[in-house]
Amino acid sequence: MLDLKLIRENPEVVRRAIEVKHVDLNLDELLEADRYSLDLEKKIMALNTESNANAKKFGKATPEEREALKERGRDINAEITALTPQLQEARDRLAALMLEVPNIPAEFAPIGESEDDNVVIKSWGEPRHFDFPPLDHVQILENHKWADFQRIAAVSGSRSYSLRNEAVLLEFALLRFALEKMMAKGFTLASVPSMAREYTFMGQGMFPKARDQVYSVPEDDIYLAGTSEVALNSLHKDEILSESELPILYGGFSACFRREAGSSGRDVRGLIRVHQFNKVEQYVLCKNDSEESAAWHQKLLNTSEEILQALELPYQVVECCTGDMGLGKFRMNDINSWVPSEGKYRETHSCSSLHDWQARRTNLRYRGEDGKVRFAHTLNNTALATPRIMVPFLENHQQADGSISLPAALQPYMGGLQKLG
Repeated sequence: MLDLKLIRENPEVVRRAIEVKHVDLNLDELLEADRYSLDLEKKIMALNTESNANAKKFGKATPEEREALKERGRDINAEITALTPQLQEARDRLAALMLEVPNIPAEFAPIGESEDDNVVIKSWGEPRHFDFPPLDHVQILENHKWADFQRIAAVSGSRSYSLRNEAVLLEFALLRFALEKMMAKGFTLASVPSMAREYTFMGQGMFPKARDQVYSVPEDDIYLAGTSEVALNSLHKDEILSESELPILYGGFSACFRREAGSSGRDVRGLIRVHQFNKVEQYVLCKNDSEESAAWHQKLLNTSEEILQALELPYQVVECCTGDMGLGKFRMNDINSWVPSEGKYRETHSCSSLHDWQARRTNLRYRGEDGKVRFAHTLNNTALATPRIMVPFLENHQQADGSISLPAALQPYMGGLQKLG
């Protein structure tokens, strides 16, 4: 969330962020809720002050004056009793509205409505031109008996998959490669549960807006996370770290679950847009400093690019527009990898800077060298997600004889094999 003081002092800036991010929020309603809450606080404070003053007068008062003071004391208590639940209700209303306030996007962020308005800022590699009829990833997997889609759908429902034999080894080789990359970059590897409490989703920013994307287990008051960022972002909740402990770098790993509500009929073939997947996530908690935050954003982006380059996959980096970057993002870059069967680039990574928007929700703080306590900045980016990355991987590396060539960087994780099939 944003600083309430910032909202009060810069309502037009916040109003513009609401507009360009296409958020359904009436800022005037929030400001009125804030004013009403403040008015109630002042009334209760004034009543408490009067009550204390009456108590001080009581000892020196005459019997007649004491009776009047008692009567006024009863009236004050009654007024405070009546106003207190009103104040709590007002605060709850304001807190709910604050959760819907978007972060103010970077000045250079493209203004737009959807991913169609994102801007390509970098390309690497050339889309491959095949001298044979290329197959899509589903055909490749089925030809080698590396996956089962039909039987597992009967067991687990649509958008599920079961990899087999070499495809299983390939998935774990890709994940191991990404994890070791994270460790080499100085990240602390952390495997985290896929289950998390509601407050973690509130802190991360998934709730309240995107509840329909999350699987829940009501009887246990638990939810299934779509990224390890959910858990990582709450590991230091309510702590006050020292500035010397920052930055904190986590290379998170977890199974991930997404309902993909509203995407029926879109991008659901094979390994695309499945309900369960595995992901290595980059997460950074750093000082509240725009320049340092920007530097980490670039480092996270560079790491993902290094992974794709090592896997020899053509990609594009895009600057995400305001309508596509999400509620809490200050800046967002997607990396889209080339999918030959579709003749287009498809998102495989998403790098986000949230400044202190997320930290305020989760209460992530540190004490600076000057002794002041500040909210930290948070950032995250995909290192590698499977099985999605296997779509461009299999299609780009297929050979005329049906085999799949393995890039040199991945061969040590596949027992030295140079190809599969």
